Amino acid sequence: MVASTNDTGAPARLVDFIENSPIAIVTLDGQGCIIEGNRAFHSLTQQSLGGRLPMPFADLLSPGRKPEGEGLLRQALAGHLPGKAHPFELSPEGGAPVIVSAYFSAAASGALILHLIDVTEQKNLELRFAHSQKMQAVGQLAGGVAHDFNNLLTAMIGFCDLLLMRHPAGDQSFADIMQIKQNANRAANLVRQLLAFSRRQTLQPKVLDLTDLLAELSNLVRRLIGENIELKMIHGRDIGHVRADQGQLEQVLINLAVNARDAMPGGGTLTIITRHIRIDRAHPLPRELMAPAEEDTAIPNGDYVLVEVIDTGSGIPKPILQKIFEPFFSTKAVGSGTGLGLSTVYGIVKQTGGYVYVSSQEKKGTNFSLFFPSVVGQEAVTTAAESDTAEKNAAVDLTGKGTILLVEDETPVRIFAARALRNKGYTVLEADCGDTAIELMRTHGHEVEVIVTDVIMPGMNGPTMIDKITPQFPNVKVIFISGYAEDVFVNNYGAERSFNFLAKPFTLKQLAGKIKEVAGK
Repeated sequence: MVASTNDTGAPARLVDFIENSPIAIVTLDGQGCIIEGNRAFHSLTQQSLGGRLPMPFADLLSPGRKPEGEGLLRQALAGHLPGKAHPFELSPEGGAPVIVSAYFSAAASGALILHLIDVTEQKNLELRFAHSQKMQAVGQLAGGVAHDFNNLLTAMIGFCDLLLMRHPAGDQSFADIMQIKQNANRAANLVRQLLAFSRRQTLQPKVLDLTDLLAELSNLVRRLIGENIELKMIHGRDIGHVRADQGQLEQVLINLAVNARDAMPGGGTLTIITRHIRIDRAHPLPRELMAPAEEDTAIPNGDYVLVEVIDTGSGIPKPILQKIFEPFFSTKAVGSGTGLGLSTVYGIVKQTGGYVYVSSQEKKGTNFSLFFPSVVGQEAVTTAAESDTAEKNAAVDLTGKGTILLVEDETPVRIFAARALRNKGYTVLEADCGDTAIELMRTHGHEVEVIVTDVIMPGMNGPTMIDKITPQFPNVKVIFISGYAEDVFVNNYGAERSFNFLAKPFTLKQLAGKIKEVAGK
C-alpha cells in the first residue's frame, strides 16, 4: 500500500480525509452525545458546535421526528446496528429542516460513528413527483366530470331560455325560471374553477375597466372571506383600461382573496386598491418594499394599472418569500392545499402581459401588487366601442334561414339546441352519432349550410366524422361544441386547421349568435 501525501509533501493522515470528506461524519459517545464532527457535518447543521460539545445528538432532530430518531439511536448504542440507511430529519438553527440518510458503524473505542448523506432535495423531488401524479389523476377526473356536468348544464340553461320565451318579465313564473338559470350559471362557474388547476385556460382578452370588474366581484369576495374579515375597496380616478380575459382575471383576484382569508384566521382587513402608476427613470419601482418573483427582475417603463391586494394577516417569512409562486409549493398542512393557487395567479398575470410583486412582514401582513399594461387613449375608446358594437349587432337579429345538421349524442342537449334553432327560423336535421350524420349528408348534404357537432361521441367522434364529410362537401361550415376547453380540442384536432368552436354550457343566444356569425361568413 502506497502512502498518500498532502500539498506540503507530508504524508496525509486518514483524519485529513475524514475532515475534508463531502459526507457529513459525526462521532457519538455511549450516551448519544456528539464528540466531534467533520466540516461537512458542521455545514449540514449550519452551526458551529465547538463550544457546545459534548451535546446530545437528539437535540438536532426535528421535534416532529424526534421520538423516531431517538429510538434508532438507542438501538445503535445497544449494539443493534441497522444494516441499512435510516432517515433522520435535522432541524438546523435558523434554517429549513434537512432530511438525511444515516449509516451507523461502531468504533473500536465503543463510540458510534454516523455517516449522514443529505437527501432533502431527493425527498422533495419524490414528493413533487407523487404530487404531480396525484394532480394529473385529479385533472383527468375533473375533466371527465366537467364534461358531463357541462352537458347537463347546457340542457338546464337552454330549457330555461326556451321557457323565458313563453314567460317574459312580468309573468308569475319569470322569477322562478330566472332563479333556476342563475343557479345553473353558478354551477357552470364552479365547473370552470374545477378545471382551472387541471388544464391551461383559453384566454379571450378584451378591454376591461377594473373598477367595474371589482365592483361586480365584491359580493362574491365578501362571501368568500367570511364575516370576521372587513373588505375595503379603494379605486383611483382615471386609472385606464386593461386588456385581459375577464374570467381569468376574476380567478386571480379570487385566489388572492382566499389566500388572504387563510392568513387571517382570527379576522382582519382585506384591502383592494386600484390606481394608475407610471414606471420610468423618474418613477422607478420601489424595490426596497417589493420582493419580485424570480422572473420579474425588471419591469419595462410605461403606464400600468396597479391592483394591490393587502391583508393584515400572519405575513410570509423571508426564507420562503421567493418560493411562493413555485408550483406545488404550499405552507399549508399536507393535504390542505394544492400548492397551485399562487402559481396559477402568476401564470395568468404573465399570460396577460403583466407583472406580479409581493412584499410581506411577519405578523403584519402581505401586499400582492399586480401590474397590468394600461390601454389608454384612443386605443381603449376604439376597442371598447368595437366590442359594444359587436355585442349590439349580435343582439339585434339572431334569426336566420337555411339547413343546419345538428350532431349530438346527449338527447337533452340535442332537443334544446334543435328547438332553439327552429325557433330562430332554421331547418334542423338531427343525428345522435357520426354514422347517422354521414347518412343524412348523403341524402341532404347539398342543403346543409352548417354542421354543429359535438366533439366527443360514442363510436365516431366529431373531428373524424367531419374528415369523412368534407371531401364530398368542402364548402360546408362546421361548428364544434364541447364540454372540454378549446385548447384541449386544438391539441387533439390540430391548430393548423381552421374551425369554429362553442364551449358548453352555452345559452340559446350564444348558440344562435354563433350560427349567425358562421353562416354569414
